[in-house]
Amino acid sequence: MEIRVLKYFLAVAREGSITGAANSLHLTQPTLTRQLQDLEKELKQKLFIRGKHNIILTPEGMILRKRAQEIVDMVKKTEAEFQSIGDTISGDIYIGSGETDSMKYIAEIIKEIQTDYPNIKFHIQSGNAEDVTEKLDKGLLDFGILIQPVDLLKYDHLTLPEKDIWGVVMRKDSPLAKKKCIKLEDLKGLPLLNSRQATRKTSSKNEFIEWFRGEYENMNTVATFNLVYNAAVMVKKGVGYAITLDKLVDISSESELCFRPLSPKLESGLDVVWKKYQLFSPAAKLFLEKMQERFL
Repeated sequence: MEIRVLKYFLAVAREGSITGAANSLHLTQPTLTRQLQDLEKELKQKLFIRGKHNIILTPEGMILRKRAQEIVDMVKKTEAEFQSIGDTISGDIYIGSGETDSMKYIAEIIKEIQTDYPNIKFHIQSGNAEDVTEKLDKGLLDFGILIQPVDLLKYDHLTLPEKDIWGVVMRKDSPLAKKKCIKLEDLKGLPLLNSRQATRKTSSKNEFIEWFRGEYENMNTVATFNLVYNAAVMVKKGVGYAITLDKLVDISSESELCFRPLSPKLESGLDVVWKKYQLFSPAAKLFLEKMQERFL
C-alpha cells in the first residue's frame, strides 16, 4: 500500500467523484480509476459504491479513510521533523487540548517561543480526553492537555498551576440563578447536561462522580457532551442545565446565560502529558524545556 495511492483515495473521498479527484490530482480519470481498483484488490474489500454522478464510501471505505488520513498526517509530521533538523530550530509542534481557561499558560509559552524562534509553528487541536489520547498514542500529537481525572499510567506529565472550578451553566431567568452556589439537592430532578469526559471511568478516583455522593446514576441526565459550546446552545434553548468548568461559556451582561459554582467546591487540575520514552523533534524538545522551566 503506497502513500501516493492513499492520497489518491483521500482525494476521491473528499471530492465525491472520480472526475473531481482526477482534476485536483492532475491525473487522467482512467489512471485514477485503475489505481483505486488496484487498491481494492490489494485490500480485498470494496471501498466505493459508484453511482452515475458521485461516489459513496462503503463502511470499509470509511474505515480506510480514517486510517489513511492518520497515515498521511504521520508522514507529513515525520517529514517536517527531519526537515527541521539543522542549526536553526524550526518545525511543527502538535498539541491536543480540552477546553480550559488554563490554556493561557500554554499560550504564554507559545508566544515566548514565537518571539525567539519564528520558524516554529504550532498546531492546536481541540477535543475531549479520548480524542486527544487517541491521537497522542498514534504519534499524531506531541503533547496533550487533559482535564483531571486523567489516567497517567502511559504518560509523563506536568501539572499546570491553576485549577478549574466546576459549576452549572443555566439561563439567567432560571430560579437557580438567584442562588450564589448550587448544591446537590438543587439539581435533583432537573434535566442535566453532563460532560462525558468528567464521568468516564479511570484507574484513579473520579472526584466529579464522588461529588454526587452516590446519587449520580439517579440524576436526570438528558444529554452528554464532549465540548461545551453545543451544550451552551442547548441550555439557551431550555434543554437543561450544563455542569461544566468555569470561564468556558459567555456569561457577559449581553448573554442569556450565567454560571454558578457547585457547593461544596469542586475543582479539577490540568496535566500536560506526552508519551513515555518519547523522542522529540528539536522544536518539541524546546517546548517541553520551556514548560519544565515554568511549571516544575
